[in-house]
Amino acid sequence: MPRLEFPRELRLLTPHHFTFVFQQPQRSGTSHVTILGRLNKLGHPRVGFAIAKKHVKRAHERNRIKRLTRESFRLHQHTLPSMDFVVIAKNGLANLDNHTLNKVLEKSWCRHCRQSQNF
Repeated sequence: MPRLEFPRELRLLTPHHFTFVFQQPQRSGTSHVTILGRLNKLGHPRVGFAIAKKHVKRAHERNRIKRLTRESFRLHQHTLPSMDFVVIAKNGLANLDNHTLNKVLEKSWCRHCRQSQNF
């Protein structure tokens, strides 16, 4: 059974990591969230967040979104391709309940899986 951990190696930490994804991303998303992805050579996926105060005003809402996204990523990490992902919040994301946000994220992860198979 695969281990469902979320260690430091699965996170985008430096501005260089984010710039790498922003240069030539594969886009997937909905009206509430966009997930950018770019293939890496590490053999495992990584995730980072760009959740601006402009779109999600309150800190507790930004934290909730990040917490739920990390959990969704942790559960899907073994099915995802070896890519770096940046999750970008849009207006209205804070208004989604937890269940709906999980559905939106799951749909976006599946889209990235299908897109990476075309490469």
